[in-house]
Amino acid sequence: MAQTAHTDHFASFAEFYPYYLSEHRNTVSRRLHFVGSLAVIGCLAMALATGDWLWLPAAVVCGYGFAWVGHFFFEKNRPATFRHPFYSLMGDWVMFKDICIGRIAL
Repeated sequence: MAQTAHTDHFASFAEFYPYYLSEHRNTVSRRLHFVGSLAVIGCLAMALATGDWLWLPAAVVCGYGFAWVGHFFFEKNRPATFRHPFYSLMGDWVMFKDICIGRIAL
């Protein structure tokens, strides 16, 4: 799999986010991330609405499942989650917001 040049250490999320975006250039991959994030929101809502906490693991599977399909099959790279789990999770939600407000094309 092709890898974008990166460092193993980022001093801040502001340093990490441009790298994160460089790992999400493929439109299909971004769409899969977006759908996965929507599914996470849906699963969390269902957990709260029904009191059935089995929706919580479903949220994790949805979020990572859609994203990893995007990386492995469309981006052809390794998800940043493996090296930078906290910043990567933050990046998912910032990118989701940026897509929602039109800052990033879907």
